[in-house]
Amino acid sequence: MKNLNLKKYALADLLLAAVKSEIDSQAVYTRLAKAVKNAFLKERLDFLALEEGKHQKSLEELFRQRFPGQAIVVPDTPVVPLPEVRFRDELVPLSGIIAQAMDAEQAAHDFYLQLAELFADDPARKNLLLYFSMMEMGHYKLLDVEKSSLERFEEYGEEQELIHVGP
Repeated sequence: MKNLNLKKYALADLLLAAVKSEIDSQAVYTRLAKAVKNAFLKERLDFLALEEGKHQKSLEELFRQRFPGQAIVVPDTPVVPLPEVRFRDELVPLSGIIAQAMDAEQAAHDFYLQLAELFADDPARKNLLLYFSMMEMGHYKLLDVEKSSLERFEEYGEEQELIHVGP
């Protein structure tokens, strides 16, 4: 687990960074789901997008509870640098994109695990963040299975529609 030293940041900024991360993840999974033809993979990506949307809503509610009256303004660049999933090049294999998503899920796991410690005075919210941490690791494992399957297709050169996803 990577130590992010979250205590040096304002709690509001950390929650807004979490919201941004969930919005970005939801957008990536939605974009990928629209691009792939494999029905099983599409279903999993739609599921992940839905999960990230639920996390976003819960984090926004947590923000409102902790900072009543303060507007939720999602930053363009969050205070905590979290991995981004990028796939502008149509030659990037889908397994490579999934590997990036796995890195982002691992980072989200670590982030939520450490963010939960900042809620030691609030067991319900701490448990919610610990739950998010476990869910992100579940997402990681789901993606790992899909990545292994994709690599098998790519390795043997089997033709899969949109195996190389472009913009």
